[in-house]
Amino acid sequence: MNKKSLLACMAFIFSLHAASAQKYSIVIKGGTVIDPKNNMNAVMDVALKGDTVMLVAKNIDPKEGKQVVNAKGLYVTPGLIDMHSHNFYGTNMDQTYSNGPNALQPDGFTFRTGVTTVVDAGCSGWRSFPAFKKQTIDASRTRVLAFLNIVGEGMRGSTYEQNVEDMDAAETARVAKENPEDIVGIKLAHYNGYNWTPTDRAVEAGKLANVPVMIDFGGSKPVLPIEELFMKHLRPGDIFTHCFGQLSSREPIVDVATGKVKPFVYEARKKGILFDVGYGGISFAFSQAIPAVKSGFYPNTISTDIHTGSMNNAMKDMLNVMSKFLAMGMDLPSVIKASTWAPAQAIHREQLGNLSVGSRADVTVLRVLDGKFQLNDTGTFGFFDYTGTKIQGKQKLEAELTIRAGKVVYDLNGITDPLVISSK
Repeated sequence: MNKKSLLACMAFIFSLHAASAQKYSIVIKGGTVIDPKNNMNAVMDVALKGDTVMLVAKNIDPKEGKQVVNAKGLYVTPGLIDMHSHNFYGTNMDQTYSNGPNALQPDGFTFRTGVTTVVDAGCSGWRSFPAFKKQTIDASRTRVLAFLNIVGEGMRGSTYEQNVEDMDAAETARVAKENPEDIVGIKLAHYNGYNWTPTDRAVEAGKLANVPVMIDFGGSKPVLPIEELFMKHLRPGDIFTHCFGQLSSREPIVDVATGKVKPFVYEARKKGILFDVGYGGISFAFSQAIPAVKSGFYPNTISTDIHTGSMNNAMKDMLNVMSKFLAMGMDLPSVIKASTWAPAQAIHREQLGNLSVGSRADVTVLRVLDGKFQLNDTGTFGFFDYTGTKIQGKQKLEAELTIRAGKVVYDLNGITDPLVISSK
């Protein structure tokens, strides 16, 4: 064997040895890991292999990773879960959120905001769910789960959503039980009227399918009393969304006259009722959220209610909503918990929303922007609600990198080496 051949052979053997030494697909180095399930808030490294978290520890050798993410100065969290989203997009122009133009294709907005899982909040009902599964759930890289609407047609428009006769608990439960991998609960939305029947049929479907129910009161005059909703109709684990809304057609949780959270709301929380933000277009007001947060009443889960209207208005995206709660006084670990582990628990998907060894390799790397380095006189960020109320915050969250199912799917500033972004 000549010298050239010998060197080539040695290089080949060395490459085989190096490849065998790379036992992880991705190593995330030097970030502050916030993992609320495991009470972790410390500088740690995270190693992934395929779709699984393999190790969270200090000083993992970067040579053991085929790709290395430089997360120094950044925050590493479980992939964000948006528990109230609208994703049954389509071209039936008269069907609003059910195979219609008001819903959004998930992959177009999720990864760039650190979201790896969305839960569609009732766009499809038992009749329309097969189409939603085929064209959205099965076709998206984002993990898409669903609350099934108690209305058989789903969110097809006001005429359909007021049809109590189409609120079939048995059929809704049947489809939910037939699709346990995709359907995590039942949704009531947009019903207008002083009538408990829609709520009770949604809860009945939840009981039959053994899943939680998410309630979005459309509205009524007089308003339906939410104390009765919490204490007489809902079960522990059921979800009250739009919890910081203040509209004349819905009863708010904060007494407008006193600025205090109503006493029965605390009792509802003790019972096990979950309070979800569900920000939306007109379903969040600082006049409700600020006094609640200041008094220590934090939402169980932070979510967007994202659709074509809310995303371009005060809501914008998941990170903007999370940043608003930072500005109102929630600490970062609490905000992360309400956007990861808490929603995973609420929808009974405990394999998500955490970085435990063996959990799903969905990871978000966040940068906390500091207002004093931004180009404005105050050194703060401005956040507003649909009423025009504006508050200032010193910090704002930005997604640097998103990993979904063990693959880098979004990298804002190229912090991955080698820089390979998965497109499928």
